Amino acid sequence: MPCSVTILGSGSGGNCAYIETAETRLLVDAGFSARQIRQRLAGIGRTPENLTAILVTHEHGDHVQGLPLIAQRLGIPVYANRLTLDALAFQQDIRFAGHVFETGASFEIGDVRVDTFSIPHDAQDPVGFLLRTELGNIGFLTDLGHATRLVMERVRSANVLLLEANHDVKLLQDDVRRPWSLKQRILSRHGHLSNDAAAETIEQIVSENLRHLYLGHLSRDCNRPELAQQTVGARLQRAGAHHVRIEVASQDAPSPTLSL
Repeated sequence: MPCSVTILGSGSGGNCAYIETAETRLLVDAGFSARQIRQRLAGIGRTPENLTAILVTHEHGDHVQGLPLIAQRLGIPVYANRLTLDALAFQQDIRFAGHVFETGASFEIGDVRVDTFSIPHDAQDPVGFLLRTELGNIGFLTDLGHATRLVMERVRSANVLLLEANHDVKLLQDDVRRPWSLKQRILSRHGHLSNDAAAETIEQIVSENLRHLYLGHLSRDCNRPELAQQTVGARLQRAGAHHVRIEVASQDAPSPTLSL
């Protein structure tokens, strides 16, 4: 059975991805309502009841909104580091029967090996993931203000990568609805990657390993899918990485399932 990846949705209002191997069914984050997650899984013929585990990058609502209902009611194991679990318990007054990992550690869930690494974002202890399967490696790199050398090294072997391209800098600066303090947060080194920053990051890590690049966590107001794809695509073309397929993940609907 092939390994498959489905980005159930990615954006400032919700983030969730589904990975399936021969033995294991994982969610990476659960940032939509439990109902939405159930509906999106149903669209690919899957149910939350059959999940093996949920991996959590950090405690912000657009990554954990559906976690209490799915994890607690259905008894799905949650994997997160201690500071993230503590923040979730404080925010939602719910204590998950979580599997605690140390940031930077690796562990196995079924036939998937999970590498964790620290990322710079304004959360308690945010992490990225590289999921190692027999058929390929899948990286998750969202919600970071800049890509450190450690981050780039940890995802360099990814065959499939979800990379944040949150905003176009000019659109963000010109936005009249966001206060300057919020703009400063987004633009900070612990905020979110712009299209240009995403392009620079991928140019530095791209190799023959990488075959499929999802651009995720796009702002509804301060970005456009065509801008993100054009900016990152141009940099990859300049780097001679013609083999990489770029797809912009949507918050509104799942991306087509990708088989490795």
